[in-house]
Amino acid sequence: MPKVTEEKKVVKKVTKNTYSADSIQVLEGLEPVRKRPGMYIGSTGPDGLHHLIWEIFDNSRDEAMNGYANRIEVSILPGDRIRVVDNGRGIPVDIHSKLKVSALQVVMTTLHGGGKFNNESDEAGSYKVSGGLHGVGASVVNALSTYCKVEVHKEGKVYMQEYSIGVPKKKVAEVGKSKETGTVVEFQPDPTIFKEGTKYEWNRVVSHLRQQAYLVKGLEIICIDARDYTGELDLAGTTYMYDFGMPVVSQTFYFEGGLKSLVKHYNITSKPVHKNIFYFEKEQDGVGVEIALQYIDDMTTKLAAFANNIYNQEGGTHITGFKTTLTRLINAYGRKANILKEKDENFTGDDVLEGLTAVVSVKMREIQFEGQTKGKLGSMEAQGAVSTAFGEAFAFFLEENPEDAKEIINKGLLAMRARKAAKAAKDSILRKGVLDGMRLPGKLADCQSSDPADSELFIVEGDSAGGSAKMGRDRRTQAILPLRGKILNVERARLDKMLASEQIKNLVLAMGAAIGDTFDITKLRYHKLIIATDADVDGSHIRTLLLTFFYRYYREILERGHVYIAQPPLYKLTRGKEMHYAYTDDEKFKIVGDEDAAEGDPNEEQDEESEEVKKAMAKKWRIQRYKGLGEMNPDELKETTMDINNRTLKQVNVLEAAEADKIFDMLMGSDVGPRKSFIQTYAHLADLDI
Repeated sequence: MPKVTEEKKVVKKVTKNTYSADSIQVLEGLEPVRKRPGMYIGSTGPDGLHHLIWEIFDNSRDEAMNGYANRIEVSILPGDRIRVVDNGRGIPVDIHSKLKVSALQVVMTTLHGGGKFNNESDEAGSYKVSGGLHGVGASVVNALSTYCKVEVHKEGKVYMQEYSIGVPKKKVAEVGKSKETGTVVEFQPDPTIFKEGTKYEWNRVVSHLRQQAYLVKGLEIICIDARDYTGELDLAGTTYMYDFGMPVVSQTFYFEGGLKSLVKHYNITSKPVHKNIFYFEKEQDGVGVEIALQYIDDMTTKLAAFANNIYNQEGGTHITGFKTTLTRLINAYGRKANILKEKDENFTGDDVLEGLTAVVSVKMREIQFEGQTKGKLGSMEAQGAVSTAFGEAFAFFLEENPEDAKEIINKGLLAMRARKAAKAAKDSILRKGVLDGMRLPGKLADCQSSDPADSELFIVEGDSAGGSAKMGRDRRTQAILPLRGKILNVERARLDKMLASEQIKNLVLAMGAAIGDTFDITKLRYHKLIIATDADVDGSHIRTLLLTFFYRYYREILERGHVYIAQPPLYKLTRGKEMHYAYTDDEKFKIVGDEDAAEGDPNEEQDEESEEVKKAMAKKWRIQRYKGLGEMNPDELKETTMDINNRTLKQVNVLEAAEADKIFDMLMGSDVGPRKSFIQTYAHLADLDI
């Protein structure tokens, strides 16, 4: 975890002659990218690091979206190098008429240089649809890499150019012959830019690429993890999957069902409310619209939005059109079928979203995102196109599938009634002052600081650990809230039931940001919420319950990176005056090595002669296994887990909301079958201390 440093503002006296032409700094070429990388890839942490893969992959995927490629391979090579290959047309290599250098060099070294700005016909070779709006992807990746190499297989030949931090080493040159077509990009991220490390997360890469395979029907995507491969890598050509040998981990994705298959994947652990998955695909007013949806027996909403296959985490105009039309059509059909009676009020947007799993995807030539990371679609024409096309298709679906339509309306009725009951119960609770922000829970040992940015809340398991934490904390910035036992599983609990739980009520009060429709993140009292539980089965369960609570009711807090998991040591190793803490079994082994180690306390009664035991143990490492935070004295807890200079915290984030939804549904929901299957499959990986 990077250290948080305070930025000091320097005030400089400015005279009339200070501000001149020399004060204007002009950044040339790719200098702006290295100067402000966050502007182009979002951050220089793990998100930005993985964004490098997405930028290069998106270029290959755009070839597939426009019908020029059907296979993409993404490999993580030894040293965390990345290699992305497609069998598309290959980047042009002829000389650019204006810049007088190879078009390949233009693409790789010039911001806003690419084949995605041309508005001419398809015959001109430009993209009809692309995710890379700004034309900066390849050049940005090049600028942020210590080494980059591009091979182009085109017209029977192989062309190649190499770069170092965005600067070509030589001109584009012909280096061989090839019977194939396509582009091979290999790059090594610059560790001076990505100071948190350049290690890629395999599951994160696989999850993203699987999603992309659903979004482009008929596209084969191969993911390869060859980081442990120690042999000679034969990487020539564009069919290299079989050149590695072992040990290599690989997964291949290929789906003909498109978004319908994706919805089925999202709902694999859930019970559907209706049998048929709604799906349609149509071009409307120049906008390609593809939508799939299905309702499940759940209270949560899984709504994934894409524009030109770019995931829009914050939604946008296409989602606005979808939600408005969905609410209108379900109300209209409910009235027409007399399921919604005259006395019933109309469904709200929240009513028709409860239990919905839906994927909305639009494709358009001229596209506008809000921000380089494309988190939100801003193109207004998408709203009208989705509303019109979806409205016609979904109205037809409801008419043609009356049983499905009836189940959907009944699901909305249940949501409406539950919403009213929950509101009445919540209003009653609020009237009693249960969530009065002026009343902090009695068990909370608050910190002295009133600045949330400096304040931390340790959520600890039990009064024993709470006592040690209170004595070992920094009172200025660290608050302690002990929990008594396991909190309520909120996966299928409504707000009124939650607020009746003393443990959850105390946590909500301590955070200060309210909950539900009164939630206000600006009132969050601590910008670090640290879960500190024991290193045993019960501790893991409590941690999972807390993460479920945060995910279901405080998603924004998770997304902003305010939730952390404390990492207390597992072992205390002593030998004479020498003492170490070990946080993993591997660390313990590195310290103890092959020497004999004595488990336990030499002061405890032994079966053998006490004096002899002590002599023997004096020559060996004594290993103390911490099973709970309460077993540590305040000084140990402070030194290992709470001191900002020594501790290790794991930040919790949500990489793929839909995947996280699926996991929480499976592990914490009421359907036993999928959870039992998961446990049986992965039981051999569990390290239980019973």
